[in-house]
Amino acid sequence: MRLTRECEPDTMMKNDPSPWRILQSTYLYREPWLTMRRDSVRLPNGRDIDSFYVWEYPPWVNIIAITEQEQQIVLIRQYRHGLGSVHYELPAGVHDHQEETLLEAAQRELLEETGYSGGLWSSWMQLSANPALQNNISHTFLAEGVIRKNMQQLDETEEITVHTLPPKDVLSIIEQGEMVQALHTAPLLKYLLNCMD
Repeated sequence: MRLTRECEPDTMMKNDPSPWRILQSTYLYREPWLTMRRDSVRLPNGRDIDSFYVWEYPPWVNIIAITEQEQQIVLIRQYRHGLGSVHYELPAGVHDHQEETLLEAAQRELLEETGYSGGLWSSWMQLSANPALQNNISHTFLAEGVIRKNMQQLDETEEITVHTLPPKDVLSIIEQGEMVQALHTAPLLKYLLNCMD
């Protein structure tokens, strides 16, 4: 089932809100995995907000990897300390090497976390975890026809298991709440809506 929705771009654009004007920015905390700034901003109506807080992160990359032979989806399971639990996820990572493109970062993360590589890659979906408070975008790539070429190459702090599952099983995982990462679930649901027509 494919969902489409027609919009009238001219109407939407005419009535869109205007950007805020940044009067001053101050970094409160600046570390590789935690950067926060305080902006003083002026709204289009002339009102000022003296303290608006923004979390800065590098771009994130996620991969929907489909195996060449069985057409199964490659998922991982790992512990996430924020929630204190283990769930299914897409292979994913951070674009933190400036010399890499987003695609190269995604290909590296898939190989390191799962041992899979190759296939035909395309950009699939871009999402924001929280556009009100975060400045980064999560980029999901679709990798079709991947094959297992290597062993996992995990960091010493990573413990990840790899699972290849048919689309109907992945849909059940999502429906049963076994995948809680919204930035992984949304692109997967888009894929499943397209592949299970």
